[in-house]
Amino acid sequence: MSRENPDQARQAGRALDAANFFLADVRDGLGPYLAVYLLTEQRWDEARIGLVMSIAIIAGIVAQTPAGALVDATRAKRLVMVVAAIMVTFASLSLPLFPNFGPVAISQGIAQAAAVIFPPAIAAVSLGIFGHAAFTRRIGRNETFNHAGNAVAAGLAGLTAYWFGPTVVFYLLAIMAIASLVSILAIPERAIDHDLARGLHDAGAARLQEQPSGLAVLLTCRPLLVFAICVLLFHLSNAAMLPLVGQKLALQDKNMGTSLMSACIVAAQLVMVPFAMLVGAKADRWGHKRSSPHC
Repeated sequence: MSRENPDQARQAGRALDAANFFLADVRDGLGPYLAVYLLTEQRWDEARIGLVMSIAIIAGIVAQTPAGALVDATRAKRLVMVVAAIMVTFASLSLPLFPNFGPVAISQGIAQAAAVIFPPAIAAVSLGIFGHAAFTRRIGRNETFNHAGNAVAAGLAGLTAYWFGPTVVFYLLAIMAIASLVSILAIPERAIDHDLARGLHDAGAARLQEQPSGLAVLLTCRPLLVFAICVLLFHLSNAAMLPLVGQKLALQDKNMGTSLMSACIVAAQLVMVPFAMLVGAKADRWGHKRSSPHC
């Protein structure tokens, strides 16, 4: 395994860095730029835009559990990420070709459902390569590159959209998608311990678990349920205000609206980058949370 092979570990680490950087733009598809594009280029009203975005979000929520189960069960984790990246990209790039409500709702639903593959897949690959001892640091590094990728992509979108209009985000997404595919395939397959990626064992520590947990754990593990409720409440309170702001800005100037929204994204990501580095470096030492019984 890569943890026993320093050269392989370094290669896998660099490939993961690149994958997280380039997937930052791909995993969100058009993201908040979707609202600006539909409003300014396709002349949709706000109600239709809100409805199609809600459909896409619901599709992503429904797909999360099956996506996690798929990532946990498969040994072709790189292939799953490649397929998901292609699906998100083609679904997003189809918008100018099929701009009616039905095709847009279907394509964005597919994009959101495919995108939920990335977080569990990246986490599983990271665990399978670096093991439990280095997992927290690796996740912090993953998020650092993810937020940096978001900042760079948003900055490029803002600058180029001012001159070429909102459609520039399609070209940027295609470029980032190609780079993400190359990065994913650069992760050495032999470096991934797929049993370790499921949390079953660690060669450098005591055996943790002999068999993977079943779906019943989702309803019987109290700490997991509490955590799920906390995440739900967070997302409800953290409503998608940015697309609404983007629509208001785009009504004044479609090019400036995209640029200003990009500036908002860049500002947020620049805060998240150092915090991701800090959490990854200090979480094991400071503690993740108050201790509680395991499931």
